[in-house]
Amino acid sequence: MRPSDLKLLKDLTEAPSPSGFEQPAARVFRDYLTPLADSVETNVMGSVHAVLKGTGKGKGAGPSVMLAGHIDEVGMMINYVTPEGYVAFKPIGGVDAAILPGMRVDVHTKQGVLRGVMGRLPIHLIDEDQRKTVTKIEKLFIDLGLPAERVKALVRIGDPITYGVGFETFGDGMAVARAFDDKMGAYICAKVLEEVKKAGGAKGDLIAAATVQEELGLRGGHTSAYGVDPVVGIALEVGHATDYPDVDKRNHGEACCGKGPIIARGANINQVVFDLLCAAADKAKVGYQVGAEPRGTGTDANAIQLSRGGKAAALVSIPLRYMHTPTEVLALSDIEDAVKILARFVLDLKPGTDFTPA
Repeated sequence: MRPSDLKLLKDLTEAPSPSGFEQPAARVFRDYLTPLADSVETNVMGSVHAVLKGTGKGKGAGPSVMLAGHIDEVGMMINYVTPEGYVAFKPIGGVDAAILPGMRVDVHTKQGVLRGVMGRLPIHLIDEDQRKTVTKIEKLFIDLGLPAERVKALVRIGDPITYGVGFETFGDGMAVARAFDDKMGAYICAKVLEEVKKAGGAKGDLIAAATVQEELGLRGGHTSAYGVDPVVGIALEVGHATDYPDVDKRNHGEACCGKGPIIARGANINQVVFDLLCAAADKAKVGYQVGAEPRGTGTDANAIQLSRGGKAAALVSIPLRYMHTPTEVLALSDIEDAVKILARFVLDLKPGTDFTPA
């Protein structure tokens, strides 16, 4: 991956943006696409829509395509400050309590970022039976290292909290970050728009959407799909890699980092779009994996499919290890391959394509 692309991915993942507080990541997305897109707008929810107008006119216009990657991440929110100045908090989204003790976090206040440490009783002071259980979130607290009066002057109830870690590359083509879910999806949307523009544009409009509040129930996906009203909508997401110990492949299927993106197949997915995505991967000469999704996917693809009278929806995911932890891991090549597949799909989409099941 080129240094400039790594910078965009790093900037997106490190922009603090728990659900409901996505503005820093939205700003990165907007700033990158404003010179490339024909228009960039932010809706009242906070989702960003960058539009590259299609080159086709009248009957020569191709179907409009919306690519959606959500920019919210799981995090926490200040709920209470103790008289001693320690911070109690509530989770934003699916936070795993088991990983929190001892973690460093960032508290985002109006005055700036405060470094905090996730505290609990040390093992020496915990009863033996309690050592075998996960400490409940309500028993954890954040130590800001400041006097109580200073804490109360700096923080407000409702201030967001993120894991205090950033983006790194490591190993052989791998990367780790706290919020690949799903800043990586927004990155793919931006890069596909850039590649389609370089190729002279597609026959139909292309909309790169950075959606919000996915972790709280696909809220930005619903409003963006309704407002943009595309013919085709594809969610770019992370999917569970199953290439590490103790994952039951009979239950969760096989998905390996470095073997290409996962193209979902199932009830949430339009069969015509699925076939065209697979054909685009073959034409682009990149590998892909197929993921079985017999029900709803729990992603923005759900929201897109059920918008208005129904949309031709699809889901392309990047295999991810350790989802919803501060150390989410993926292969950078899978991201690059997803960009190639989707750019090819958009460029090859023909006017008059019928997405109605045969």
